[in-house]
Amino acid sequence: MSGRVSLERRGSAGLAARRRRGRRRAFIAFVVVLIILCGAALYGVQQPAVRISHVEVFGTNAALATIAEASMRGRYLGIIPRDSTFFFPEATIRADILAARLDLSTISIFRNGLTGLSIKVNNRVPIARWCGAAKVASSTETCYVFDDSGYIFATTSDESPVNPFTFYEPLNSGSTSSPQTSSGPIGSTLPHVSEFPAAFNFARQVATLGSPVSALAIHDGEVDVHLTSGTRLTYVLGHEQNAFTALVSAKSNFNLADGSLDYVDLRFDGKVYVKKKGAGSTGSP
Repeated sequence: MSGRVSLERRGSAGLAARRRRGRRRAFIAFVVVLIILCGAALYGVQQPAVRISHVEVFGTNAALATIAEASMRGRYLGIIPRDSTFFFPEATIRADILAARLDLSTISIFRNGLTGLSIKVNNRVPIARWCGAAKVASSTETCYVFDDSGYIFATTSDESPVNPFTFYEPLNSGSTSSPQTSSGPIGSTLPHVSEFPAAFNFARQVATLGSPVSALAIHDGEVDVHLTSGTRLTYVLGHEQNAFTALVSAKSNFNLADGSLDYVDLRFDGKVYVKKKGAGSTGSP
């Protein structure tokens, strides 16, 4: 009886050992296959047939292709080429181009076959020209263009600004000076951008009353609207509708186009204060 038990135990131990050997062989085979597949994959991504060899740029200077090519130089971990069509650094290419060209707003990158890369860019649309913190009587002021997000991106643009008037505002709210970097204010964002649509629309509405607007200046929570006739309108920022309603209701009492007015004060609800050139101010209900 004991002999039979001993034989059964030896048989079970042998079966377990064979199973362990089988599992080891299967694991070793799996590792070998995995190594072969990885080696084949690494060999494959090195081949010219799957590496980007040309970059095409639509919509702007073809020199941007050089930036993209520079972004794809080198290898990941010293092994995988960065110009692989499967692993090219799209985010890095986009960031490098935007850093080099602040006048671009968006970049689309897509593969063109297995060896090509296509890049399409959109330029920022200039909304107006920003000429500093405050309007000064100078013909030598330096101006910059900015887009609808208030981002200052260049001194000039191939496109004409949407608004013909110049714009003034401190870059830091409450400051009378503008911070300067190595590129001046380029790359900065104007602080009251959320209120630009209403303020710029007010300027366009005022132009329909007889005199175009030459400049718009935001300061200390107020807006000065300078007309080409020489008249200045002042109102509280954010109160454009009330200011325009008051201006229209009182416009029969004065002329905005003939240059006879020094300023029109629209800061007080229900009141319009007017100062004629060479005279004191008068109020209109």
